[in-house]
Amino acid sequence: MKYVIGNWKMNGDAKKKAEFRAILSDKVIICVPFHLLATGFGAQDCSASEDGAHTGEVSAKMIADAGARACIVGHSERRRAFNETNEIVAKKASRCLDAGLIPIICVGEMEKGAPLASVEDQVWQSIPKADTIKGEIIVAYEPVWAIGTGLTPTPADIERVHAAIAKILDSLGLGGTAILYGGSVNAVNAAEIMALKNVGGVLVGGASLEIDQFKEIINAGK
Repeated sequence: MKYVIGNWKMNGDAKKKAEFRAILSDKVIICVPFHLLATGFGAQDCSASEDGAHTGEVSAKMIADAGARACIVGHSERRRAFNETNEIVAKKASRCLDAGLIPIICVGEMEKGAPLASVEDQVWQSIPKADTIKGEIIVAYEPVWAIGTGLTPTPADIERVHAAIAKILDSLGLGGTAILYGGSVNAVNAAEIMALKNVGGVLVGGASLEIDQFKEIINAGK
C-alpha cells in the first residue's frame, strides 16, 4: 500500500471529517484545518517555534496533543504567501519530529521547465540534518505550476525528479523514505502516477474532498 495523503487546505467541517474518518489508516492521512484536528488526522502547517509568545501560532507539540500523526511543512502556498524559506521549513520539520509527528516536507519548482537543481536545492536545505532525524519523514514533490491547474508533468518527468530526490535521500542515509507526487492528482491519473519508479504515493488536493474519488485513489495505491 502506498501513501495517499489528502490536503483539504482551507476547506471542510466537522460533518465532512466524520464522513472521512473511517477510511483513515497507516497509509491514508487527511491533513485538515486546525479546528478539525483529531486522532489519526494530520495538520497542514505548524509553528517553527516550540512554544511561547507567538499569538495565533500552533506548535507541533499541540498538534500531536490533539491526536494528529503527521504535518505538512513547506507547502508552496506557505512558501509563497508567507515567505517561508528552506531554513524555516527544515526547522518546522525538526519540531514535528521532536513532537513525534511525521513531517511531510514539500518541494517543487515554480515554473514548468525550471532546472532540476531548483528542486534539488530545496531537498538539500529543507530536510533536517540526517543525524538529528529520529522517526519517519516523507518528501512530497509538488510542481507549483501543476497545483490546482489540471496539468501534470509527463510520467518521464515525474520519474526524473523522483530519481533525483531519491539519490539525495540515499546520500543522506535516508534511503527508503517515501517520496510522494502531488499536483492535480485525481482518480483518473492516480494509478499511472503511483506505478512510476520511486513514487511512494500521492499528496492529493481538491480530489481529497470528494470521498468517492478519494477512495478510488486509495484503491489505486493498493
